[in-house]
Amino acid sequence: MKTKLKIHRDDTVVVIAGKFKGRVGKVVRVIPEDSKVVVEGVALQKRHMKAQGDQAGRIIEKERPLHISNVAIWNVAEARRVKVAVRTQGDGSRHRVDKKSGAPIDQAKG
Repeated sequence: MKTKLKIHRDDTVVVIAGKFKGRVGKVVRVIPEDSKVVVEGVALQKRHMKAQGDQAGRIIEKERPLHISNVAIWNVAEARRVKVAVRTQGDGSRHRVDKKSGAPIDQAKG
């Protein structure tokens, strides 16, 4: 069974626990099987790449996944964490909303 998560790709999140607590970034990828998210610019790890053909060896930085319980959606306008509720509209569609203000969280994705 696929896990339903309240955090989606392109959401702005804040890290609320662990070594990177307090950092804000955009979700690059969601891994629902492991309940993890990859956040842009957070949990960077250096990896050594071996030389391949003409390309010289180098050191790259890549983001590592964080457990979804360690991040929360961030409201940029109000600079605060957001608790998420899922509300069903009259037509049967489901939308994420801010529990405090009732404002919709879903951004127009194009």
